[in-house]
Amino acid sequence: QVQLVESGGGLVQAGGSLNLSCAASVRTGLRYTIGWFRQAPGKEREFVAAITWTGGNTRYTDSVEGRFAISRVNAKNTASLQMNNLRPEDTAVYYCAASLNWTKLWATKTSYTYWGQGTQVTVSS
Repeated sequence: QVQLVESGGGLVQAGGSLNLSCAASVRTGLRYTIGWFRQAPGKEREFVAAITWTGGNTRYTDSVEGRFAISRVNAKNTASLQMNNLRPEDTAVYYCAASLNWTKLWATKTSYTYWGQGTQVTVSS
C-alpha cells in the first residue's frame, strides 16, 4: 500500500548539512506517520525522528535534537529530514518508514510496516 524511496544522502564534512527526501507512493486516502531511522555498520537500526500525518507533532532522538528537522508535504507525498551540524557519529544508512497508525509518533522499528531502501550518509571528520 505504501512504497518509499529515499534520496539525498552523500559525503559531507563534519559541521555540514544534508537534506534527505522520502518520496511515497500511496494508495489514495491512506494516512500514515513517517519515521526516519538509521543504521551504522555493526549496530542496530535506531530511531531518529518521526512526524504525524498532520505534521503538527514531531519527535526526535536526543542525539539529533536541535540539529535535525523532520517535515512533510502531504499534497506531494514527500517527507524530508534536514540535517545540520553533522557529526562523524551521524554516519549511517538512513531509512524512512511509514506506519498506518497515523495518530502517534512511533519510535520503535516494529511499529512501522513500510520501509525504503535506505540512503548512505557519511560524515568525515
